[in-house]
Amino acid sequence: MQSSEIQRALAAAMAIVSALGLPVDEVIVLQNSNRLAARLLPCDLVARVAPRAHQAAQFEIELAQRLAETRSPVAALDPRAKPRVYERDGFVVTLWAYYQPAPPREVSPAGYANALERLHAGLRQLDVRTPHFTDRVEEAQRLVESSNLTPDLADADRGLLLTTLRSRKQAIIDRGAAEQLLHGEPHPGNMLSPKM
Repeated sequence: MQSSEIQRALAAAMAIVSALGLPVDEVIVLQNSNRLAARLLPCDLVARVAPRAHQAAQFEIELAQRLAETRSPVAALDPRAKPRVYERDGFVVTLWAYYQPAPPREVSPAGYANALERLHAGLRQLDVRTPHFTDRVEEAQRLVESSNLTPDLADADRGLLLTTLRSRKQAIIDRGAAEQLLHGEPHPGNMLSPKM
């Protein structure tokens, strides 16, 4: 999310949560990418905020609910709010339970792999329409190709990224493996503490 939008996005999330009767005195930004994830305190929940035009919030809610039914390791929606998309000031907001991040050394590589395996097993049980991975690659290519959208990207880096995106996309296509829905961004910040 652009830095010029962050304060408005956080204000929208705080207003929505306050309107639900939950106290909000402090906001901690957990992640800023195409969406903003923020921890709201003292009510202790996570608000995921995106511009209305660039979001898939309803899909994320439905996917989380369906994955929970398969007993997949997935974050829960905050039980104090209706499981829906809230809108305010041009932003959509979803409200999630907050989990302490798992310390990096606490989760072994095997444990991390096991969680991803369980999640992907749950994803195989779902019949949902999702964008193809090539759509995400093409979106990334458009960003990298546009110096207006990515002005801080050096020409050499721009070339490297474009070459990498094109070659990896083709390598995946050429592999010809059966396709299945995958978690889009596996990283330690997406790992829930096993002590939930």
